[in-house]
Amino acid sequence: MAKSRTLTHERVIETAARLANERGGLANITLTHLATELNIRVPSLYNHVKGMDGLQHDLTVWGLQQLLTYIRQAVVGKVGREALLAIAHAYRAFAHAQLGIYPLVLKAPPPDDAQLAALSSELLMILQLVLASYNLEGEAALHAIRGFRSVLHGFVSLETGGAFEMPLDRDESFTRLVSIYLDGLSQN
Repeated sequence: MAKSRTLTHERVIETAARLANERGGLANITLTHLATELNIRVPSLYNHVKGMDGLQHDLTVWGLQQLLTYIRQAVVGKVGREALLAIAHAYRAFAHAQLGIYPLVLKAPPPDDAQLAALSSELLMILQLVLASYNLEGEAALHAIRGFRSVLHGFVSLETGGAFEMPLDRDESFTRLVSIYLDGLSQN
């Protein structure tokens, strides 16, 4: 068994994320699976995570950080429609790369969780800033963000669920769908 003092919280979370992605979600891994993968005993995990609930929280934080990284990198130097298309493609790429973690980042943060709230707020702020080029602010921007997110999640959910098996370019379908939504925003 590896000595737990050489194990970091980051390594525990990254290993758990990999396992969740490989096994189809957090519901399909246990602390025993994680400890075995890390070559430690289960009690040693409690030095790094607070049980399964703590692991889920930490994976949600990690997932939001990863999603933000994808989006930040995608929007550099872009504004307006180009930025929203880049965000859409980054979101989809994140969902595909992190299939087991993706469901964790969908929920609104609990009101008492400052860490998750800060990450969610940053994501919201990026979208609000980009939508300002569409003259959308306040509630109008929030409604547009809900719609945008629904379009992205709907496509990703159908795609990853195996619903798009026709010999038709899914990338093209995705780009067209997002473009149609953005065209609608431009007309409001």
